[in-house]
Amino acid sequence: MALLLLLLLGAGGLRAAERSGGSSSAMEELATEQEAEESHRQDSVSLLTFILLLTLTILTIWLFKHRRVRFLHETGLAMIYGLIVGVILRYGTPSSSGRDKPLSCSQEDRPFTTLLVNVSGKFFEYTLKGEISPGKIHNVEQNDMLRKVTFDPEVFFNILLPPIIFHAGYSLKKRHFFRNLGSILAYAFLGTAVSCFIIGNLMYGVVKLMKLVGQLSDKFYYTDCLLFGAIISATDPVTVLAIFNELHADVDLYALLFGESVLNDAVAIVLSSSIVAYQPTGENTHAFDAAAFFKSVGVFLGIFSGSFMMGAVTGVVTALISKFTKLHCFPLLETALFFLMSWSTFLLAEACGFTGVVAVLFCGITQAHYTYNNLSVESRSRTKQLFEVLHFLAENFIFSYMGLALFTFQKHIFSPVFIIGAFIAIFLGRAAHIYPLSFLLNLGRRHKISWNFQHMMMFSGLRGAMAFALAIRDTATYAHQMMFSTTLLIVFFTVWIVGGGTTPMLSWLNIRVGVDPDQDPPPTNDNFQVLQGDGPDSERRNRTKQESAWLFRLWYSFDHNYLKPILTHSGPPLTTTLPSWCGLIARCLTSPQVYDNQEQLREEDSDFILNDSDLTVTYGDTTITANGSSGPHTATTSLDGRRTKSSSEEALERDLGAAEHEVASRGTRLVFPLEDNA
Repeated sequence: MALLLLLLLGAGGLRAAERSGGSSSAMEELATEQEAEESHRQDSVSLLTFILLLTLTILTIWLFKHRRVRFLHETGLAMIYGLIVGVILRYGTPSSSGRDKPLSCSQEDRPFTTLLVNVSGKFFEYTLKGEISPGKIHNVEQNDMLRKVTFDPEVFFNILLPPIIFHAGYSLKKRHFFRNLGSILAYAFLGTAVSCFIIGNLMYGVVKLMKLVGQLSDKFYYTDCLLFGAIISATDPVTVLAIFNELHADVDLYALLFGESVLNDAVAIVLSSSIVAYQPTGENTHAFDAAAFFKSVGVFLGIFSGSFMMGAVTGVVTALISKFTKLHCFPLLETALFFLMSWSTFLLAEACGFTGVVAVLFCGITQAHYTYNNLSVESRSRTKQLFEVLHFLAENFIFSYMGLALFTFQKHIFSPVFIIGAFIAIFLGRAAHIYPLSFLLNLGRRHKISWNFQHMMMFSGLRGAMAFALAIRDTATYAHQMMFSTTLLIVFFTVWIVGGGTTPMLSWLNIRVGVDPDQDPPPTNDNFQVLQGDGPDSERRNRTKQESAWLFRLWYSFDHNYLKPILTHSGPPLTTTLPSWCGLIARCLTSPQVYDNQEQLREEDSDFILNDSDLTVTYGDTTITANGSSGPHTATTSLDGRRTKSSSEEALERDLGAAEHEVASRGTRLVFPLEDNA
């Protein structure tokens, strides 16, 4: 009996222990589920916070536009709201209970990206978030909400930047862009490189001064200074351009600023990648090495050219798909394919080791030039509006996050000496960027870049989304954390102060506003040439016109005669431009619409320069060529499309009953500004 009693008691105790163990396991599972639910709730609250920020920004923008307030742009407004929410999250939300416990792994000499921790026989996975200095080990952020609103930098590059950059290329006004192409390329490539090296060297002197006075607590190399120069050289005058667009400021000034900022972002990101790739041989990996320098130059050229080709090829493939399929019968599918092909360009370039910013920019330009002509009317409207909305939301999201990051980012390092030195270096770098290059460009331009234009371009060197995204992408070291904090303050200052002073600066510099962007400036002897009748003066002027922009003239002829007919439904039939032995290929590649439509499809911005022999001006039954010869009548025609009337012309005009005329060249409407721009 005693033995039986002991067995029963033992069995009961075992069942009780099992029940206790099962209860403990159930409690752990319940706690895990509660933590997952809490994490999900915090994720929803963080996203809702940004949506409310954007909603509030949109409503305030409407109020500002209704009241015609221009002293603060929408991006500056988004930053202010972000700052307010950041203060509330930092000081108004309670910290969670401290569950972080430092563990020592003295046997390991490097950090692991993923760590598996064995806790009482259960394995938990942890991911690397970055290095923490020993002095801040007890100041690790314990507020889970602040951690949630701190986004992974890859979110900016892979999700928010593509629509911003693509929209810049897709909405590019090609007429004014290509008219000033030489100057834009000089400012974007040469100017950005000059600005980068001037800022980098000046900041290296500032770093040496900080080390001398004892304000530098960790390593800060020369390559870090150059990287900061590349990051902060990325201009983003979104505020200035928005005001220019609203006031209809001078179209050439707008084109110079917009074109420089579009290409400048691409150059800055490739330049920063090249500086990161600078790895001298030997013990001192931060010393100057000629071989490493030329290798970095090769990396720059290779990445830029490869990204350019990838973006252009993707745009061409999309154009071919839209041309040789019946997708235009299904606008929803057509728009979806256009969207996916455009966005995939960025990811494809990044996956192949190139730069997605450059690829998606030139993809947008290619899509606007070719694919846009093949889209249905509904898809054209959809794609324009879709990317415009995505651009607006993504840009304001980034600026809202900037305001938030000032209080939620956990690794800020603010150094007054470094910040003041950065502002001085940026001013000097921008001045060395604009004024010397403008002087050199004016030597080859007939339409000079005036001093007031140069001062406005100097003033408009704002920093924005690209500089912020480049700076936040790598904040692992002491130097990069200081660079990020300084970049954030620079963006705040330029958007609020410089952006708010745009309208007064336009007035002070006497820059004309209220200009129709689709019209050229009034013709003057300096800016335009008038095509008159035959004679030595006419031949000299025409020869001067042909010598200017000859490279672009050559490209346009090739594009108009071959690429446009192959990739779109416009342009002359290939049977008329290709040799006769290519007749079969020409008939296969030429769209039937080209034969059906006597008047070719045209895009809004296809205003380019052709040879004199290609230009005709038609008044009813009278055709006037660019060299002055005509049919029954003779007329004088300026290249902006306006006629210089004489008595005979007025009589002809009365007979025709209208003063309007048609400028036609193979079915494409053309406007011809004749500035001999570099």
